[in-house]
Amino acid sequence: MKRRLKGLFLVFVLCTLTITLCGCTGDKAGEDNSSEITIGIPQDLDDSLDPHVVGSTGSAGTREVLFNVFEGLVKPDSDGNLIPAVASDKTVSEDGKTYTFTLRENVKFHDGSTVTTEDVIYSIERCADASSGEPLVPAFSNIESITAPDEKTIVIQLSEADTEFMAYMTAAIIPKSNADPDKTPIGTGPYMYVSRSPQEEVVLKRFDEYWGEKANIENVTLKIVANADTIATNLNGGAIDMYARVTSAQVAELSDDFEVYEGTMNLVQALYLNNEAEPFNDVKVRQALCYAVDKKALIDMVSEGKGVAIGSSMFPAFGKYYSEELSTYYEKDVDKAKALLAEAGYPDGFSFKITVPSNYQQHIDTAQVVVEQLKEIGVSAEIELIEWDSWLSDVYMGRQYQATVVGVDASNLTARDLLERFSSTASNNFVNFKSDAYDTAFNNAISTADDAKQTEYYKECEEILAAEAANVYIQDLPEYVALNKKYAGYEFYPLYVQDFSKLYIVKE
Repeated sequence: MKRRLKGLFLVFVLCTLTITLCGCTGDKAGEDNSSEITIGIPQDLDDSLDPHVVGSTGSAGTREVLFNVFEGLVKPDSDGNLIPAVASDKTVSEDGKTYTFTLRENVKFHDGSTVTTEDVIYSIERCADASSGEPLVPAFSNIESITAPDEKTIVIQLSEADTEFMAYMTAAIIPKSNADPDKTPIGTGPYMYVSRSPQEEVVLKRFDEYWGEKANIENVTLKIVANADTIATNLNGGAIDMYARVTSAQVAELSDDFEVYEGTMNLVQALYLNNEAEPFNDVKVRQALCYAVDKKALIDMVSEGKGVAIGSSMFPAFGKYYSEELSTYYEKDVDKAKALLAEAGYPDGFSFKITVPSNYQQHIDTAQVVVEQLKEIGVSAEIELIEWDSWLSDVYMGRQYQATVVGVDASNLTARDLLERFSSTASNNFVNFKSDAYDTAFNNAISTADDAKQTEYYKECEEILAAEAANVYIQDLPEYVALNKKYAGYEFYPLYVQDFSKLYIVKE
């Protein structure tokens, strides 16, 4: 088993996969025009494939597809560094308010047209548009102006300096001429969108006019495998060649035809609580649940001890922002949990429902362990499994739930990305968390250009989330990627994506 644990920093889109191929030449078979691979994903893509609309709320499979189809002025590499993409060069003024980008020569969109400054300005202004509420990219509300002094230069002027702004320049550059980005995604990435069969598959093709290093495999098919119980069967039977985020139990079922890569998911798995729904509108009840859950025992059972315990909405890949000490903020204490429940008016406990998306086995397994642990304090929980689309509409968007177990990540791997959702006015605050102290700390963080102070404020945000038990934080899950040995080249990124372009066929 190969182990690779990667570090930090940034991008734009996100989530899960699998692969098949045929035809081999050399150590890498990228020159074989008949090469293909089938990658398994846990659910169908979102209705919209518009990268600006999808953002951080898109499903795993959708964001993984878009990561390979679209690029920003910059993009992340597998080490978490921001490297030039559509822009070949970038500079930042001394006061941190002026960002200047030089467009790369002759970058092509998938429709054959050449990227222009007009396309870039259109794309960024579209993300900054606040006419329907907040901007699609909230950080873009800080943009004062975007200009093109010549046909190769873009100048972005900020109202205030922002130490995290470059991370948001991973936002996709799309052609202004595309009248239907929802259904016809056109980007500049190494793969181009070909077709889609709802609930069955999505087809991508290598973009041979790509400005950078061409993808090795010509054809990529993403096959929807919504039933987690059939993943190992699909892999062993050859229906799919790769699947990301398989469980340790599924790994044990795989034949010797597969290489299993191990990393971390770079997400915050938690029992997310609807802070407006009874009884979770009482902080003492939320704290009681935190004291009742034994994270170490849970991680041992669900992740064979390989998950990383966390205590707030931040995971280790964020380095300086991550507060390891918060992982032990609540140690299991049944007596304290029962006392808090009694103080809140629930001396005999209560019952509630945990709504879990049915296509993520790790979250189902976690919910089952949580249910058993809560019994010790007299709390009875029932698991309700629903399809991903229903989870998005009912839980995430509709907020019609009591509790759920999922993993939340950051599309740009900025601390702001993870923590902004808990601001009281954030549209994606699906747990309905409200705290004046939190709002103050968060606003202080995004208002300062002093990196040390910003880090301090973000850590204050994390401490408030822990102290007020916004959720029952559990772990950053281990990630296992099963790849048929006919292929190689898989690389982990410090975010929730898959890079198809690095995969290649191994010489037979």
